[in-house]
Amino acid sequence: MLNIVLIEPEIPNNTGNIGRLCVGTGSRLHLVKPYGFKITDTAVKRAGLDYWPNLDLHEYDSIPEWMEQLEDHSRVFLFSARSEASFLTVKYQPGDWLVFGKESVGLSNEVQDLFENHLSIPTTGLIRSHNLANAVTFALGESLRQINGVGLVK
Repeated sequence: MLNIVLIEPEIPNNTGNIGRLCVGTGSRLHLVKPYGFKITDTAVKRAGLDYWPNLDLHEYDSIPEWMEQLEDHSRVFLFSARSEASFLTVKYQPGDWLVFGKESVGLSNEVQDLFENHLSIPTTGLIRSHNLANAVTFALGESLRQINGVGLVK
């Protein structure tokens, strides 16, 4: 199982889509407050459809509260458009933590200073970054490809 962490997500549709992705891949979703929406918003549930009750969801009031769950900081990977290291250079393992920041500004410098593994998802340079839900899909897909071989969870 992989751990997807969204720190202060702002757009309910992205969070709903990521929740659905986590259900479909057997991944755990961790949400760190504050959110830019209420978790009960129609948009979250619409994007997550009727899968939301099957989601392995953990919510935290703060970054320090979330960090209490971490046993090995070396297996925490921060995704940022400002990083130079590609997410394709990592050898992922079960239990890894893939961390993403809020849609408008990404991860704060304070959060980035807490961990060493900073990764980016390459672009053509014609965009600043990928949509959050798409970025999680890229990262989770590559992680599962490495861990499980060709398929996702079979």
